[in-house]
Amino acid sequence: MRFSFQSVCSCFGPSACGRIFAGGPNALIGTFFRSVAFLAVAAFPVFAQVERPALIPEPRDFQSRENLPLAHGVSVSSPSKDTDDAFAVEDLLASLKERGIARSAKGVRIYLLRDTSLLGKRALADEKLSLDQPMLDEGYVLFTAKTGIYIVAHSAVGIFYGAQTAKQLVTGSGDSAVFQGCLIRDWPAMRYRGVHDDLSRGPVPTLEFQKKQIRTFAAYKLNVYSPYFENTLQYASTPLTALPGGSMSTADAEALVEYAKPYHVTIVPEQEAFGHLHHVLTSQEYAHLAEVPNGSVLAPGEAGSLQIIQQWFTELAAIFPGPFLHIGADETFELGQGKTADEVKQRGLGAVYIDFLTKIHTELAPLHRRLMFWGDVAMNDPALVPNLPKDMIAVAWHYEPEENFDKWLDPYTKAGMETWVAPGVNNWSRVYPNNNLALKNIQGFVAAGQKAGSTGMLNTIWNDDGEGLFAEDWYGILFGAAAGWQPGASDIAEFQKHYGSVFHGDPTGDLDQAQIALMQAHQALDKTGVEDAKDSLFWLDPWSAEGQRTSAKIKPALEEVRLDAERALTLIAQARKAGNLREPEAVDAMELGARRMDFLAFKFQTAGDIAEAYQKVYQEQNDAEARKHVSGRMWNLAGRALDMRDGYGYTRDLFREAWLKENRPFWLDNVTAEYDAAMQLWIARAEKLKAARQQWGATHTLAAPESLGLAQTAAPAQ
Repeated sequence: MRFSFQSVCSCFGPSACGRIFAGGPNALIGTFFRSVAFLAVAAFPVFAQVERPALIPEPRDFQSRENLPLAHGVSVSSPSKDTDDAFAVEDLLASLKERGIARSAKGVRIYLLRDTSLLGKRALADEKLSLDQPMLDEGYVLFTAKTGIYIVAHSAVGIFYGAQTAKQLVTGSGDSAVFQGCLIRDWPAMRYRGVHDDLSRGPVPTLEFQKKQIRTFAAYKLNVYSPYFENTLQYASTPLTALPGGSMSTADAEALVEYAKPYHVTIVPEQEAFGHLHHVLTSQEYAHLAEVPNGSVLAPGEAGSLQIIQQWFTELAAIFPGPFLHIGADETFELGQGKTADEVKQRGLGAVYIDFLTKIHTELAPLHRRLMFWGDVAMNDPALVPNLPKDMIAVAWHYEPEENFDKWLDPYTKAGMETWVAPGVNNWSRVYPNNNLALKNIQGFVAAGQKAGSTGMLNTIWNDDGEGLFAEDWYGILFGAAAGWQPGASDIAEFQKHYGSVFHGDPTGDLDQAQIALMQAHQALDKTGVEDAKDSLFWLDPWSAEGQRTSAKIKPALEEVRLDAERALTLIAQARKAGNLREPEAVDAMELGARRMDFLAFKFQTAGDIAEAYQKVYQEQNDAEARKHVSGRMWNLAGRALDMRDGYGYTRDLFREAWLKENRPFWLDNVTAEYDAAMQLWIARAEKLKAARQQWGATHTLAAPESLGLAQTAAPAQ
């Protein structure tokens, strides 16, 4: 067996290694041989080495041990009287029960122990282990022994996270279930690890789905949920703008806060307090607060602007007891274009912007909360950033992969301000998230944040065109969970190998390959210069002027896109056939994304084929041989137009079904109306083609292509 300093560090952790080096060469040599003895005792006599299992996030320190069969069930216990520890016990038991693993005193014993308890101290001493300082808040030790499975932590959070790792260490179900033997020492790289969810541009989730989100976030060690509000939280002080059925009530918000507590998830509400307030400012009562008429930005000089902010956040603070409130304040594009035009001209945009943020900070000081704000506007005036209150938290956001992210962080770190980083799952306005961009963006930005001392990671979901389905986003969310917990740059390839088995219980690897196939479909379109599979492409009429230009660009990629999407569909079907998958709604959403991707390419192919075929029939209508086949060809073309109707209709039904699994009915009709309009367009075109066929039968003449709305055949772009 080969030993190295790195292998010793992996057992004892970075802080222990620092102490070893501080002691000089003799300490290093002595500790090395003690480490060899530790490894020999801990790893070999009790159990034999086995392959490391798939885990998300990956634990910091890991050693394999022999697996423990769970055929006789399990018992889970904690001597602690803490209610959070009792919840962790019941949560673990419930998860095992779902896997068909019985609760039995005769089964394998699982102990959840505090390191301050007698049993916890004994368990650590038997393994010659301890919890270092970085492990105390959220870290844990998990190990298997002849006497059972031990999870030891200093805090309730650590106990809970150890139990979440234990869930992932179970493979199989029922009598065939096995617990993968190991010794783990684990703690997070970042204090705050969260998901920011757009509740203001269409989808408004049900309370039950939000509870599922909380459970799932916690299972992967995410500890922040940040719902985004523009006009979708019901305020008693300003009840006008939150639409019934399309907003979250105070009662639901309070229920969610209580539900999240035992899962150790803090809810950090974001209420836009500067920009993105169009749906508030269109109300006559608040129209005078707008920087420009019918705009989206509050005018800083209006007395009522601070008043409405104070009203909103006073209510938010009463509903959400966490330490943070997020005031948004991003993309204030209209600032300086209306009421503040003269002031911005005299003092500069950055000064006016930063002054208003400072006034908001002063106005909300009595709430005693840390205020968070998006970092995009102030970063453009780095010299003025030191004027911001030092206890504000700058949330730097950027959604593209970059070699270097200093530009987004430096203005705040140099000013001595706390920062969080906000990458994105790249779901916005797409038929399925573009994980080519998302994974690299998350990997790079979170690693850069860790290097810069950022205390938090907020992975973002946006629903810009109102068509977002959260169930499509889990791939990016789980990678964000891994990136925020694990130190340094998380390994994308490792995550891609483990996602399907960890999240879905798919032993085949087919769902992992299906995700990669969808990434390849995006990439095929991206190579043509159209960016990727956007919703706008899904809705674009191929016979419109823009549609013809786009068709010419993407025509060379359409076959590849379809093959990638159809390969994903086949892989999904194979994974379903192989066994019962967990998180079936996410599998359904992946299938919907693949079908929409396939139909997007099919639509451009078919529209081009119809136009080209009719042009040919029209040009050859006087040829004696061709005339024999005109009627049959026209019948075929009308049928192909109805294929377009069928494709939109089928995906509409799948979309509606997926939407209602997670969202309130609000806004759904706005999306299905697009499907209905597209169906009607192609029904009308099929009718025109049928009429043209009837005209041929009556007069043996054909209508000009332009009269049927058919596009001219476009040549591929050079």
